[in-house]
Amino acid sequence: MKINEVEALVGITKKNIRFYEEKGLLSPRRNSDNGYRDYGEAEVETLKQIKLMRKLGVPIEDIRKMLEGGQTVGDGMRRHLVTLERERQNIDEAVRLCTLLQKRQELLGELNAEQVLEEMEQLEHTGTTFQNKQKQDIRVRYVAPVAVSVLLVALMSVVTGVMVWGFYIAPQDAPPLPLVLFMISVPLLIMTGVLLALAQRIKEIGKGEVDDAKQY
Repeated sequence: MKINEVEALVGITKKNIRFYEEKGLLSPRRNSDNGYRDYGEAEVETLKQIKLMRKLGVPIEDIRKMLEGGQTVGDGMRRHLVTLERERQNIDEAVRLCTLLQKRQELLGELNAEQVLEEMEQLEHTGTTFQNKQKQDIRVRYVAPVAVSVLLVALMSVVTGVMVWGFYIAPQDAPPLPLVLFMISVPLLIMTGVLLALAQRIKEIGKGEVDDAKQY
């Protein structure tokens, strides 16, 4: 089967299927005629197993161990239940604090946030983890790397253009040609490196579950 067929059959996007392949959870054969991936019943069943585990929130590395036979499903679930229990305790604390704040009638500008934050910090010292949306607030996706890359490429293009222009209008005053070529090659190499880094960053951002995988 082709990846499009597998996507429709299992309900996992092509992006995520390739992500699982990159993580070593899946190894489809290659068609000897065209080099395309050839998915069989075994790969489909493996993807269903991965889908089940991911829906339950099981980490990628634990799924790998179960697929490789390093641990049974029961072993994996025992480990995962510990994590879920910890998360439930964290949620219970967050619900408790939100319930207390629900009873407050003042505006946010009038709220004594320091008092609540101190209580949260005390809970964090005992192992409680609260959701921290600040990390999402400052997360820059495509815009930042593209903007920085465009600025660097534009700057290097101007530098290259100035050097070429100077050599063109006053060749008699220009440095030796090998030195000129070397000077021009430096910004060109920088631009190439920047574009390659940008392509890699966009690839990382576009991968399925890339952020989720970083948690494990």
